Amino acid sequence: MPHVPTVDIRRLGDIRFDTQLEKALAPSPDYDVQQWLFVPNEYTEYRYILGTRGERPLICIGINPSTARPGDLDPTLQSVERVARNNGFDSFIMFNVYAQRATSPDDMERTCNPELHRENMRAFAYALSLNPRPVVWAAWGTIIEKRDYLWTCLEDMIALGREYGAQWVTCGRRSKAGHPHHPLYLRADSVTEPFDPEAYVLAQQARAAAARLGGKYAGRRNFTLPDGSARSLLFYEKISQWYFKTHIYLPEQ
Repeated sequence: MPHVPTVDIRRLGDIRFDTQLEKALAPSPDYDVQQWLFVPNEYTEYRYILGTRGERPLICIGINPSTARPGDLDPTLQSVERVARNNGFDSFIMFNVYAQRATSPDDMERTCNPELHRENMRAFAYALSLNPRPVVWAAWGTIIEKRDYLWTCLEDMIALGREYGAQWVTCGRRSKAGHPHHPLYLRADSVTEPFDPEAYVLAQQARAAAARLGGKYAGRRNFTLPDGSARSLLFYEKISQWYFKTHIYLPEQ
């Protein structure tokens, strides 16, 4: 059954990650805590972490959690597990830019819950700490465009990943707008490749700026990252500088 949010998370009481992690590390009658990491350890309106235990996990970043739970993975999580195993990882951690559970991203909150985001970042720090050389798989697809606040959440994640020396990767072809491929429908033998999250965010900021300019510049989206068309990326970088430094940039004719 799809999950449609029905309860305001602000009314759920203590959603602190540390509190929920402590519960998740205790024995559970519902699943093997030696095999699974599930925070919170019960099905509720939000989820910080779902994954398997190992020495070298692949941290996969989606947009928001759906219905999966230990021993009952949805097709997206099944794909994540296959890709992680195929690329030499002994476990996986499914994480999300925003922790609210909703099968349809259209049902996510219209505005960001700052407490939920703060605790989600604490959960991300914990996931990063499980490996001295964490590997993070960018896998949110085009869904990141559903809510404006998701970009701020992602930028916080990128900054935190930098603190922990995270290596970012992606898998599969990116969208026309440069978004990383969602795990669903990936081949089991798909191979990860390097991903530059900061260049990605810069290009997306620039794409939005170009769209605001309108006219012939708004349609110039044919770039790929991080090693695609340097000419197109340079164009968007210049547009980005114009947009965020509030001075007009006019490309050469």
